[in-house]
Amino acid sequence: MIGAEYLEAIVLGVVQGIAEFLPISSSGHLVVCGAIWREATGKSASPADDLALNVALHVGSLFSILWVYRRDLWALARAGDWRLGAAIVIATIPTAIVGLLFQERFETAFATPLVAGCGLLVTACLLVLGQRLERGERGLAGITATRAAAIGAFQAAALVPGISRSGSTIAAGLFVGAKRDAAAAFSFFIAIPAIGGAAALTFRDAIVSGVAPTNAGALALGAVVSFFVGVLALRGLLRVIARGKLHWFAAYCVIVGAGTIAWQLAEMAGS
Repeated sequence: MIGAEYLEAIVLGVVQGIAEFLPISSSGHLVVCGAIWREATGKSASPADDLALNVALHVGSLFSILWVYRRDLWALARAGDWRLGAAIVIATIPTAIVGLLFQERFETAFATPLVAGCGLLVTACLLVLGQRLERGERGLAGITATRAAAIGAFQAAALVPGISRSGSTIAAGLFVGAKRDAAAAFSFFIAIPAIGGAAALTFRDAIVSGVAPTNAGALALGAVVSFFVGVLALRGLLRVIARGKLHWFAAYCVIVGAGTIAWQLAEMAGS
């Protein structure tokens, strides 16, 4: 029989693999699903285990991006496209600055389903606006330093649980005139340093504080599940983006976000 920790890793691995790439916020879903899991199982929250599992799931997602875009990334590396490389670095800077300066506040917010619910409503608005304001004039070569900085600012905002990183950056790409495929590709290219950097910082903090997770096997299982589900979800998302159907995800975010807010307000009223 599968132990509770392994079952949790599988469930959250599936959630992460789907939600990291579909523009519906992986962090928001992990917060909400984690809270529901604890209520259903009576499991007490362990900050060390929860944080370690979150990092493992995101590492799995990182490898999903590397796998799906492996040919594009290899071609870019061989071509030595320094302009695109510089744009990726510029887009990463806002997230790095905000994350380093306000890390503790974001970690506190991460454990709040009410914040995640509100963030999901923000994601819905961004997706609708991105689709309505889409101009589709530029490919990847048209993402200048200024446009990259604007997209990076939206990625930094996605540190708030419920605000989708992929949703906000794809919408931002459409705002600045990128074609659908270019907006999606740039969104996931800048996810590589963002996810990798966040995982490295968290790992470093865990070592410095002497806090270690209790079940390495569950973490590995969660990462593997997140990777395989992520590959399927990312490929599916690229097809949906090509068809211009981002409003599907906006409707989902409104339903889940409003439901989460209602649930949290009901709990507050009953306490």
